[in-house]
Amino acid sequence: MHLLSLDLLTLRLPLVSPFRTSFGVQTERTPLIVRVEAAVGDRTVIGWGECVALPRPVYSSEFLEGARHVIATELAPAIVAAQTEGHEVTAENVAGLFEHVRGNRMAKAAVEMAVIDAQLRASGRSFASWLGVDADRVPSGVSVGIHDSIPALLAAIDGYLAQGYRRVKLKIEPGWDVEPVRAVRERFGDIPLQVDANTAYRLGDAAHLRRLDPFDLLLIEQPLGDEDLRQHAVLARELRTPVCLDESIVSAESAADAIALGATSVVNVKPGRVGGYVEARRVHDVARAHGVPVWCGGMLETGIGRAANAALAGLPGFTLTGDISASDRFYREDITDPITLDEEGFIAIPTSPGFGVEPDDDRIRAFTEHREWVSLG
Repeated sequence: MHLLSLDLLTLRLPLVSPFRTSFGVQTERTPLIVRVEAAVGDRTVIGWGECVALPRPVYSSEFLEGARHVIATELAPAIVAAQTEGHEVTAENVAGLFEHVRGNRMAKAAVEMAVIDAQLRASGRSFASWLGVDADRVPSGVSVGIHDSIPALLAAIDGYLAQGYRRVKLKIEPGWDVEPVRAVRERFGDIPLQVDANTAYRLGDAAHLRRLDPFDLLLIEQPLGDEDLRQHAVLARELRTPVCLDESIVSAESAADAIALGATSVVNVKPGRVGGYVEARRVHDVARAHGVPVWCGGMLETGIGRAANAALAGLPGFTLTGDISASDRFYREDITDPITLDEEGFIAIPTSPGFGVEPDDDRIRAFTEHREWVSLG
C-alpha cells in the first residue's frame, strides 16, 4: 500500500440539543475528518479517520486548528519521508513514524485511523477481526450533560431509558452533583449509574464527594486534575465510590502508573486521547493484566469513530458499558448511515471491511467548512 494524499476536512455538525459539561457547552461539533487515498496494486483505496480535538483546548491541550496544522506540517512529511526511503506505511507501524512529534495524540490518532481503515478495506478485513474481537455487539450507555433543572434532567433520562440505554452517566460539577444524583436514584431506582466530573474538583472537596457514596455509583470519573495522580490516589482511599481516570490516561504507561499508585480502579479508554487504536489496545491489555476493568469513552464521534469504538469495546477487558450511543443521541443527520440501538440496548459491531461504515459524500460536502489537501508523493 502506497499512501497518495490526505484530505483534511473540517465539518460543522449541529447537535440535537446543547451538551453541557464542567468545562463548557457544546451546541455543535466540528470534527476534523481525515480522508487518505492509497494505491494498492492497480487499485485506489480510500480510508477514513476522525480527530476528536475540540475547537478550544479545554478538554486537553489539543485543539482543532492545532491538530490540523500538526497533521499537515509534521505527520504528513513523516509519511512522505518513510515512503521516499522505500518503507511501506501500515496500520502497525504508522504510529512509530510520529514518535519524534511530542504529544498531539489526537492528531496522530486521526491519521493512524485513516491508515487502518484503508489497509483493512484493501484486504477485505473488518476492524473487529483485526483487533481479535469475537463479540458481535456491545452494550450502549448514554452520557447526560448538565441541565438547567433537575426536572429537565429527569425527563431527559426517562427518554433515554425508554430508548433502551443500559447505563446512565451524569456530568457533574460543584453545585450540580449530590442533589441531581439523589433525584435520579429516587426516580429510577438501582439503574446502572455513574458520574463524570471532567476535572472539576480538588482534593479539598473529598468530604463533599463522599456524600455520593450512599448512591452506589459504578464510579466517579476524573474528579481531579489530569496531572493529579497522587491526589487521585489519596482521594480513592477516602471514597467508597470507585475512582475512574479519563483525562489522566494518555498511554499504556500512564495507565500502568495510575494503577500502581492506586489512583484508579477503573480506566476509561478513548483512542483519540491515547494516540490511536493500537495504543488503546495496549491500554486495555495493561489494565486487564492488572485486573482493572475498562470501558470505552466517547467524544461525540460521527459514525466513523462510533463504529470503530464499537469494535474496540468488543475486546474482553471492556467489562463495563461504554459511551457508544446511537447516532441520534447527538446528531439529526450523521455523515454515515446512523448507528442504532437494538431492542435490548446494544450496538452492533460492524463486520464489513475497515470500520464497516461508508461516509456519504453529499453529506460531507454539505457540512464541510474547510478543506486542506496534502500530497504524500
